[in-house]
Amino acid sequence: MEYNLQVSIDNDSGFCFGVVYAIDMAEEILAEDGYLYCLGDIVHNDEEVIRLKAKGLRIIDNEELKSLHNEKVLIRAHGEAPETYKVALANNIILIDASCPVVLKLQNRIKTTHDAKEKVLIFGKHGHAEVIGLQGQTNNEALVFQDLAELDGVDLPKSFTLYSQTTKSTHKFYDIKNELIARGHDVKANDTICRQVSNRDKELPNFVKKFDKIVFVSGKKSSNGKVLYEVCKKHNPATYFISKPNDLETAMFNKGDKIGICGATSTPMWLMEQVKQVLETY
Repeated sequence: MEYNLQVSIDNDSGFCFGVVYAIDMAEEILAEDGYLYCLGDIVHNDEEVIRLKAKGLRIIDNEELKSLHNEKVLIRAHGEAPETYKVALANNIILIDASCPVVLKLQNRIKTTHDAKEKVLIFGKHGHAEVIGLQGQTNNEALVFQDLAELDGVDLPKSFTLYSQTTKSTHKFYDIKNELIARGHDVKANDTICRQVSNRDKELPNFVKKFDKIVFVSGKKSSNGKVLYEVCKKHNPATYFISKPNDLETAMFNKGDKIGICGATSTPMWLMEQVKQVLETY
């Protein structure tokens, strides 16, 4: 049976500028040196990581960094904690710093707040690379929470400053702020959510409403992917989450369906193009 699917890719999807900057930097050095170390996955997308590993990218963790000397190491868009820079200095490592400017600005603001002896709360995902870097600005004293329920029973000070991981949902951040104020706290809220991410929250509903089915392409580790997938699903319940073309099944579609493809800020355009090509063979 031929499905004759009509497939369109969302032009606003694909890498954000922070990821583009990090990958461009990596590719430039890989072309010159043939290899490059990178602290953690350069982007939360397995397919893109595989592509860059084939060009010589070597992924290491913070433990492995400690035993590395006289090498170049890329810091990805998520940023790093101060400790990483100290290790690099001691081991004569050249850091290629591709930290996203939005993340760097947030790190500085959190450090300033912490240095002023104010309590810092961070709305973010536990163990996420960006969040580890943010917590590092406070000697790991900041309180990180993923949802409000985690704060139940926690003895919070009367006043504190609230920050957010840059890829969180804007409206969820403001809901949390309002709820904490309602609980009687004096909350200084700093909306530090990346506008490239929050603008997609606004643009996606208009895109997904035009189609019978939506194929959302993202790595499973992507925080931003989870947020944007929920946005798609809310406005078009016939939304499928996939990480690679192999995840597609013909059973997902009906003959003549109009299909929209979109993705996270960590989803490469080439991967969405591959998904489109597969769908067009049905």
